[in-house]
Amino acid sequence: MSIEKDLPDGWNILKLGSVCTQPQYGYTTSGAKEGNIKLLRTTDITSGNINWEKVPFCLENPKDIDKYLLSEGDIVISRAGSVGVSYLLKKVEPSVFASYLIRFKPIQTIISPKYFYLFLKSPFYWNEITEKSLGIAVANVNATKLKEIEIPVPSIEEQDLIVEKIEELFSELDKGIENLKIAQQQLKVYRQAVLKWAFEGKLTNENVKDGELPEGWEWVTIDQLLSSKKKGMTTGPFGTALKKSEHQLSGVPVLGIENIGEGVFKMPNKIFITNEKAAELKSFIVYNDDIIISRSGTVGEICSVPKFMDKSIISTNLIKVSLNKEIINPKYFVYMFQGGKVTMQVKELCKGSSRAFLNQTILSNLEFPLCSIQEQKEVVQEIESRLSVCDKMEETITNSLQQAEALKQSILKRAFEGKLVKKEIFTYANNE
Repeated sequence: MSIEKDLPDGWNILKLGSVCTQPQYGYTTSGAKEGNIKLLRTTDITSGNINWEKVPFCLENPKDIDKYLLSEGDIVISRAGSVGVSYLLKKVEPSVFASYLIRFKPIQTIISPKYFYLFLKSPFYWNEITEKSLGIAVANVNATKLKEIEIPVPSIEEQDLIVEKIEELFSELDKGIENLKIAQQQLKVYRQAVLKWAFEGKLTNENVKDGELPEGWEWVTIDQLLSSKKKGMTTGPFGTALKKSEHQLSGVPVLGIENIGEGVFKMPNKIFITNEKAAELKSFIVYNDDIIISRSGTVGEICSVPKFMDKSIISTNLIKVSLNKEIINPKYFVYMFQGGKVTMQVKELCKGSSRAFLNQTILSNLEFPLCSIQEQKEVVQEIESRLSVCDKMEETITNSLQQAEALKQSILKRAFEGKLVKKEIFTYANNE
């Protein structure tokens, strides 16, 4: 997407480098908990709002501190990580900017900082960023590339009217977006409540007292639920058993943490090994309806293995659980592991070190609420009925959020084509 050449009269196409002072790279130091000068980083600007309480101090202040001190109206752009993300400084605490940020100071006789910043949100800018980041192993942009990006520039007076109109339209959109995000959070809370009620027996039994299981339910350990026909629990192979050099583009799939997502199996699969290597690792094979659980990273994520991934191999970061399906429904077990008391037990037993870690000993110490196999089916049906409604609502919310973002981009596109503020409105305002 390029900027149209038939812009309104009085508009010019300039380069970012010509409407700002010389762009400047940030200061290199580590963050510290205490100090007197804060160190603004890429991670501090990516949410769109700076929480100054979470911004660290400089471990060592720059000797030429005036060179790096931030001030109101400065714009910082990330050159790595969240490439191209920008932020306009408003209320500023005593701070400098870190080395992965580039500072732009708009020349305010030529361009309004707000107008400049809104352009950095537009599809024209992001198209340029995408093109200028291609072909690099780690996507990044530098000051030289950024300076060459073109920006359509009307008079300062018209810039102010355009900014005012964008802010007016965005204000209404943002109210709707905020309400949608609140609804999204409420759905997450409701999902957890459904799982909690399910395994307290409240979805399939009336008059269940808090803290008590219904009649016919009991607390069991995982050892009582494991298959008697094969090994019940297996931890993935040590990293040395499967080297990176043995990874293939096709062959027998190796499952990892990335294949588990909120109780369901996720594709695509990224790692494969040869049949010969799979034979060496045969004790780590998983079959349809086996359970896989993440033991590091996002600890306790769980799903069952689908039929099309039968005879895959688990990686080092997973634990395989093979259940006795005459006693427990695999779907019941997966849902049970995601909510209520089981989740609380996992969090409690996994904490205590700098990095949460799940193992077979912890799994063996968990208590699970168990009912008859028939009632398990009823529990699963009730959960899926309620969560399917949530899924439809979630889809609607997601679509609405995407539409709101698309509308924002449309507004910005029209703004920087000179089509958002009508010429007669500008002329009238300019002659007041």
